[in-house]
Amino acid sequence: MVKGLGKGINALFPEIDEKEETVQDLAIKDCRPNPYQPRKTFHADAIEELKDSILEYGIIQPLIARKSIKGYEIVVGERRFRAAKEAGLDKVPVVVKDLTDEKMMEIALLENLQREDLTPIEEAQAYSNLIKELKITQDELSKRLGKSRSHIANLVRLLSLPEQIIAYINNGELSMGHGRALLGIKNKDHLIPFVKKILKEKLNVRQVEQMIIEMNKKPIKKKAKPKMDIFLQERESILRDRLGTSVTIQRGKRKGKIEIEFFSNDDLDRIIESLDS
Repeated sequence: MVKGLGKGINALFPEIDEKEETVQDLAIKDCRPNPYQPRKTFHADAIEELKDSILEYGIIQPLIARKSIKGYEIVVGERRFRAAKEAGLDKVPVVVKDLTDEKMMEIALLENLQREDLTPIEEAQAYSNLIKELKITQDELSKRLGKSRSHIANLVRLLSLPEQIIAYINNGELSMGHGRALLGIKNKDHLIPFVKKILKEKLNVRQVEQMIIEMNKKPIKKKAKPKMDIFLQERESILRDRLGTSVTIQRGKRKGKIEIEFFSNDDLDRIIESLDS
């Protein structure tokens, strides 16, 4: 049975349950944020609100951290950690756990998914990182996290969009639905201009999908390759015969480039000797 996110972090990972564990007061200067934190943006208003709560009531729930080479790394509770720093606290209550990098990544992702704190891009990047680091498939990850494989696949695909479009999705100017629709554009040269149109005209996802259907009906015009002049073709042929390998000559506006192919150190030495002779 797939473990559901509704069960909570402690149900999914009993090893981080802080009940009956020793709570230590650690110096804030000895703690640092989770290097695998999937959330890249912490809203100042939320931190300020949490800071005010800490000043009035203290930190009710201890943070979870692990020992590192230099002090401690926060596993769960980075917002509390940041708010405590803002509040001017010197120490924070912490339960220290022995966790691997892989487990730390999983826990950090699940905590944020439960709170729905991640942008679609942050969530996609976290899934992608887990797949690479844990060397598992999307299907295996879906079973571990209690998320459908299609949800994970659809999000990870967003990372194949151009950086500019990824940034628009990450800051909320475009939705995940917009991103998924844009993946369907056949002529990638149209992506950026079309996105500018979406933003300018405030097009919704349904409108974007319909427009992409019409765009894809139009044949893609292939750019004609510039013809190489006879002079360069002849020189390529001369060099190929002399060096006994593939040679490519490219002419630019102000300079040109010659590419000579070789297959081993010995082959390179042979080519150099041919050039010297």
